Amino acid sequence: MARKYSKGASADVERAVKKKNAGTLKSGRSGKTVKSRKQAIAIGLSEARAEGKKVPSKKSAKKSDKKATKKAAKSSAKKSTKSATKKAAKSSAKRSSKSSGRSSRKTASARKSSGRKSTKTSGKKA
Repeated sequence: MARKYSKGASADVERAVKKKNAGTLKSGRSGKTVKSRKQAIAIGLSEARAEGKKVPSKKSAKKSDKKATKKAAKSSAKKSTKSATKKAAKSSAKRSSKSSGRSSRKTASARKSSGRKSTKTSGKKA
């Protein structure tokens, strides 16, 4: 049976694990010290891949997982468009009701004030 990993790749992983145990292995982007054994192995494998050694490619997500994420993305996109149209409809309805409500409020307040004036004047006369 053929080897999945070359001897050079396993040497890179071994070196990364030894560095991790010594506390000198740093992660690439943040520069923090690596504490996880799995992360140390992953760093060793990625370095071996970069050097062109025989290492299997990274595992991709299963088809069922991909389908589930696609469905979730589609449903969230549909929800966002539906909510956007609902918000637009509500805002336009509010605008139209506010403009009509303002004019009716003015007339109602004018009515009240005119009614008050008549009672005040009639009260003074009496």
